[in-house]
Amino acid sequence: MKFEDMLDRYAELVVKVGIHVQKMQTLVVSAPVHAAGFVRTVVKKAYEAGAKHVYIDWTDDQITRLKYELAPEEAFEEYPLWRAKGWEEMAENGAAFLYLSSSNPDLLQGISPERMAKASKAASKAMETFRSYTRSDKVSWSIIAVPSPEWANTVFPDLPEDERVMALWNAIFSATRVDSPDPVQAWNDHQKELNHRIEYLNQKQYKALFYDAPGTNLSVALPDNHVWIGGGSVNQSGVSFMANMPTEEVFTAPKKDGVNGVVQSTKPLSYQGNLIEDFQLTFENGKIVQAVAKKGEATLKQLIATDEGSHFLGELALVPDQSPISQSNIIFFNTLFDENASNHLAIGNAYPTNLRDGITMSKEELEKHGLNTSMVHVDFMIGSNEMNIDGELADGTREPIFRKGNWAF
Repeated sequence: MKFEDMLDRYAELVVKVGIHVQKMQTLVVSAPVHAAGFVRTVVKKAYEAGAKHVYIDWTDDQITRLKYELAPEEAFEEYPLWRAKGWEEMAENGAAFLYLSSSNPDLLQGISPERMAKASKAASKAMETFRSYTRSDKVSWSIIAVPSPEWANTVFPDLPEDERVMALWNAIFSATRVDSPDPVQAWNDHQKELNHRIEYLNQKQYKALFYDAPGTNLSVALPDNHVWIGGGSVNQSGVSFMANMPTEEVFTAPKKDGVNGVVQSTKPLSYQGNLIEDFQLTFENGKIVQAVAKKGEATLKQLIATDEGSHFLGELALVPDQSPISQSNIIFFNTLFDENASNHLAIGNAYPTNLRDGITMSKEELEKHGLNTSMVHVDFMIGSNEMNIDGELADGTREPIFRKGNWAF
């Protein structure tokens, strides 16, 4: 199949399954300027699906880098409130939000971690109301990826330079099932498999999970009435959507103060244009009390110091080692992909959808039920083919969930 035809199938899949555009709905697309050609195809598919408006929020890595290098310190303590209020208003009116991930993993290498931390805090505070719409699935939202030359160079450094971007496109097509005979049906079948795992775990209602792997010895308590979810979501209007494409995970929220032990990362974490590699976190009663990394330790510690909630976990996710992305043996240096090749945890905010009736609860009520709240939510990968996970039932007995990196049921 021609490359242009694959792009067309990708855009159609994103519009019909990922964001699931409805008639007379507004779609907001955040995209890098280098992806303008693909964005035009998405816009065309969205209007063909009945969209009323499609607004594009353009980004540019070079401009982002220039600001971090040259802007005064005060600039990183501010965020344009007109933008935050505009996104809140569109969410309130039922808009859908599509994000195209494409950043250079080393974009902000050498930039002061303090500057990045200030910018993150300012943006998180200003966008808190808007993010409450996406975190509780009140609106449809989806994250997909498009290559950039810089990203492709990081993923495929051993290929001839003129082949790297196409190699990354092909990897994206494979991970999102665009290269299957019927991508939409392939996603429907995949969702059924995820639902089988979700139903099993929700029926079990484990009290805690116990992780064992090289460098990892961790216990994670689960809150009462926790809910496992994964794959597709449904917004408050009853419309299904796929928040991440690709996705291979099923996930829930840990009990904020119930995490103890040590966990070792197994894949690099790209955070705010910096790579954090080979790091280990130590937990006591839920709180991160020690963080060490062979690369990017200062960035890791700035992330943890964002607010009180960023010292705790907000998500645990299970992904088998035999997942297609893991079996590709590609390290994408992009969390959207790497988290779907590996069991992972997330520093920061928990999703209200991971607690029964959580989307109706206030921040204070969620915390009372054991869920963490924070301005950040950052996934990091801990899984491997050497990881075993046990679940503890209400009566204290344990049973296997994962053995050697894969499902044990």
